[in-house]
Amino acid sequence: MSFDSTICALATPGHGAIAVIRVSGPNAIGITQGIFQAATPGRQLADQAPNTIHFGTIHKGDELIDEVLVSLFTAPHSYTGEDSIEISCHGSPYIQQQILELLLSQGAEPARPGEFTQRAFLNGKMDLSQAEAVADLIAAESEGAHRVALQQLRGGFSERLKSLRDQLLHFISMIELELDFSEEDVEFADRGKLVSLINQISTLVDELISSFQLGNVLKNGVPVAIIGRPNVGKST
Repeated sequence: MSFDSTICALATPGHGAIAVIRVSGPNAIGITQGIFQAATPGRQLADQAPNTIHFGTIHKGDELIDEVLVSLFTAPHSYTGEDSIEISCHGSPYIQQQILELLLSQGAEPARPGEFTQRAFLNGKMDLSQAEAVADLIAAESEGAHRVALQQLRGGFSERLKSLRDQLLHFISMIELELDFSEEDVEFADRGKLVSLINQISTLVDELISSFQLGNVLKNGVPVAIIGRPNVGKST
């Protein structure tokens, strides 16, 4: 995948009152400026402060497509870590399609499924566990699933993995030191500390396994079979 491209896609599902179209990449601001007319004459998006919202219109030739709000984000302080634009328009499928076609005519490319989050990962805005949490948060159907996904998205799971990695590297370094100087009559690593460390690692691994199993239950639920004689109220 080339980061030289600027991508666009609908960020909201289907038909609704408001739709959001996201544009991200090195030329996101320039491409959007090519189809956007600010309500204040002469105002250029490239000259505006980041994290601001601008009201204006989008035209196709002489035809007014919609009045929109354009949210401006600049690299690296955006979801993807790139220059990004979010166009909030009315949710008509016709309006959405017209705006997307105008963006493509200006040089944007259609985003592949998950590409915005992929770019966020590759640009260091999130790690793999946080990227997975995005999908889990969107799909959450219960309070528990929402809580777990949000904690993972905020880096809780990543911190525990980092702690496990640090402890494993420390344990490996002590073992390698002992092996390198095994013929010397010197004890470089206290045996008690080694045992304590491996116990800590084992406990953390068990906790991670347990949290994974609990997370699966919260995400997928527990199959329950209701069994009984006919017409005794199972459906009720």
